[in-house]
Amino acid sequence: MNQGPLTEDELEWLDEVLLKHGNEDSVLDVSELDGLLTAILSGPTVIEPAQWLTALWGGEAHVPHWSSEEEMNRFMDLTFQHMNDIDQRLNEAPDQFDPMFGYLEEGEEEHTIVEEWCFGYLRGMALGDWPPLPADLEPALGAITLHGQEENAPLLAQMTPEEYAESQEAIQPAALQLHAYWREQRAPQLH
Repeated sequence: MNQGPLTEDELEWLDEVLLKHGNEDSVLDVSELDGLLTAILSGPTVIEPAQWLTALWGGEAHVPHWSSEEEMNRFMDLTFQHMNDIDQRLNEAPDQFDPMFGYLEEGEEEHTIVEEWCFGYLRGMALGDWPPLPADLEPALGAITLHGQEENAPLLAQMTPEEYAESQEAIQPAALQLHAYWREQRAPQLH
């Protein structure tokens, strides 16, 4: 299996496959997939691939009828390669961890879209059935839930462009903080 980050072409192909086989309950783009995988890798327990791959499609009934075995194998290979890349960054090079947010171009301006990533992250958290966090980590989770829950839309709409940009910039360090916390909790206790 290939190592390292996926190429633009590979990411576009994954995006197309997620959309092609997607439904209203599934992960629909690479940004959401990136968030889901980040949470799965960051949480307190190991989630088996069979469980999260089924959840990715919105449940057993929605697992795709692949066009070919080649399509299925390529999807699996690229998804696991991407997951390994995230895992490596989280554990060995946190300074290189960069959530894969979406972008929207409006004329000359490019807007960062974080909602899909945050939504995917919260899906991964729910899959891992995370226990409550200590109070000092609530703001980290809050940075992600702010953009990952639809009921927060009115709150986001009231923010100034500066506040909104700051709330987006808080997501990456928050994800690293949560990963570091759970990694410490999972580490074998030395006595």
